[in-house]
Amino acid sequence: MSAGQLSGGCQCGAVRFRLTGTPGTSSVCYCRMCQKASASQALALVSVGDATFEWTRGAPSWFQSSNVARRGFCAACGTPLAYDAPDGLALTVLTFDDPDRVPPTMAYGIEGKRIWCDALPDLPERHTLEDEEAIAFLKTLVSYQHPDRDTEAWPPEVGQ
Repeated sequence: MSAGQLSGGCQCGAVRFRLTGTPGTSSVCYCRMCQKASASQALALVSVGDATFEWTRGAPSWFQSSNVARRGFCAACGTPLAYDAPDGLALTVLTFDDPDRVPPTMAYGIEGKRIWCDALPDLPERHTLEDEEAIAFLKTLVSYQHPDRDTEAWPPEVGQ
């Protein structure tokens, strides 16, 4: 697990965070609650552990997902950001600016694992621009997603 300073945030940039030090355990969870919270087959989370943590821009909204845990998300864009339970705060791995610095080392909730998950690595693969029917459309896209780094302000002023 990487030590040092790690930052991240939501897709629109309204909520940003910083973790300083060595985070705790990083894992994926296949339980049904995590699937619904992430709209994916699993949710990758890393615990804050003994590291220092702060929200550096904005703050998440919270949904009480059970009697003991709540989930933080950006109210503006919906990005899942955090899981807060009695054992501490965990952050969603893929919201880190460099998610490869906190790779999962454990899988939980495997009873909820979808039957097709193990076949995902065997699916045919192609790069985005290899879809010839979508190239013209993709070339017109302008991303409004916050960059994978801290910024002084967001969104940028018009014309920047």
